[in-house]
Amino acid sequence: MTVAQESPGRTEISETRLQRWETQAEWPLAACAAVFLALFSVKVLAQPQGANRNIIHGMLFVLYLPFVIDYVARLVLAEHRLRWFVRHLLDLLVVVLPLMGPLLLLRLVALVGALQRAIGDAIRGRVAAYTAFSAVLLVYAASLAVLQVERPATGANITNFGDAVWWAISTITTVGYGDLYPVTVLGRSVAALLMIGGISMVGAITATIASWIVQRVAAEDTAQQAATVAHIEGLQAEVARLAEIIAGQANRGER
Repeated sequence: MTVAQESPGRTEISETRLQRWETQAEWPLAACAAVFLALFSVKVLAQPQGANRNIIHGMLFVLYLPFVIDYVARLVLAEHRLRWFVRHLLDLLVVVLPLMGPLLLLRLVALVGALQRAIGDAIRGRVAAYTAFSAVLLVYAASLAVLQVERPATGANITNFGDAVWWAISTITTVGYGDLYPVTVLGRSVAALLMIGGISMVGAITATIASWIVQRVAAEDTAQQAATVAHIEGLQAEVARLAEIIAGQANRGER
């Protein structure tokens, strides 16, 4: 009996600690993702050699460590670790693919997620800002990723950044002209992730708009109910006042 009573308390404490960790780590991880994107851009577009290339690789590896720490911490703090593990497989990919070249861009999920909550929760009516940022970020990151793996490949047709951007835009919009396409396994993996990311972005935007509409309707219903209750209370007060007047006149007539 004692164990049954203490268990909910432990669960509540654990969940609170997990939520507190996620709240505190969200923006630092987003900042790491932003720095990573900047360094990855230099690596792909400038193609540094020698010592500069080694420095960038070292910094990219250092930026990998916060994601590992965050994943392990959240797994340890989760009350039901197996359930949490199954529900956060994408986070696992971010951790276990540190050396898979362009797939490192999965870390940008942290940046997109933080901005989605900041924009979606604080000002749900401005979904366009989140949409535009997410689309630009996905296109830019996918362009860098596919260019890195396709440029040195034999028979590749995506060999410069302009072609990579054009390919990413046509892919995320599901147009797919077919004039440019990846020929490597990693390039096609990037294409698949870009397609999934585009669909996920549309789903997130739709859910945000639906949530905002439901909240607005609920707020209007609450306001209408409050106005109706106030109106009824006013009518009741007026009826009571008239009843008092009639009763007073009746008493004076009897006298």
